[in-house]
Amino acid sequence: MFPALFLSHGAPTLPLVEAPATSFLHGLGERLGRPKAIIIASAHWLTPAPMVSSTARNGTIHDFYGFPRELYEIRYEPPGDPVLAQRAADLLTAAGLDCGTDSTQGLDHGAWVPVRMMYPDADIPTFQVSLQPHLGPAHHFRIGQALAPLRQEDVLIVGSGAFTHDLAHLQRWDIDAPPPPDVIAFAEWFDTALMQQRVDDLLAYRRLAPFAERQHPTDEHLLPLYVAMGAGGVAERLHASTMYGNLRMDAYAFA
Repeated sequence: MFPALFLSHGAPTLPLVEAPATSFLHGLGERLGRPKAIIIASAHWLTPAPMVSSTARNGTIHDFYGFPRELYEIRYEPPGDPVLAQRAADLLTAAGLDCGTDSTQGLDHGAWVPVRMMYPDADIPTFQVSLQPHLGPAHHFRIGQALAPLRQEDVLIVGSGAFTHDLAHLQRWDIDAPPPPDVIAFAEWFDTALMQQRVDDLLAYRRLAPFAERQHPTDEHLLPLYVAMGAGGVAERLHASTMYGNLRMDAYAFA
């Protein structure tokens, strides 16, 4: 059975640079093996209520601007799986989370950036589940719990966001800039809470974690972690690194 994953997808340019996080993601697919399908909770698909993408063939969404032309030329268009997408939606609805399907939604960069590095052949059925940032961590933990049965069907559940996301203080021209003390303090608190399975503390991270509001001015890039946490079990840190000083690229498996 595949673990549920939380991956930090970093800047959209991640596929174009060399960094510890890119090396990690390039090797992760081989390390995990090939799933039957992949469902991704990305920080970049936000809807008022849960939705599951049910397209038969994914399009590539370039949901960013001002980046190099070669980034816009990337296409990652694996098949979807409308039947499995409907099953995911039914699981969410059965858990009391009324859920619809969207047959037009493709893969945003929070989805295709990491998964393209993991499975470059684009031949694994892939679909997304949306986030509702206004409903907070506990709601997304419930989404993960509802989707957990899919793991028994060889489906890889991925939450794609950012372990830290303080873009205001990003060292944009120095990919190797060291992390400042506030980034380290937040990451260490969060990792310790994950290792100790302090679920209640994690759900209340904005009140308890040091520098929480600075590292996540808004919730959406951390909420995918709660989906993965709800779908899995004991946490294992798979990777830890920093880019541009303020982007922690940590990744976790929940098995």
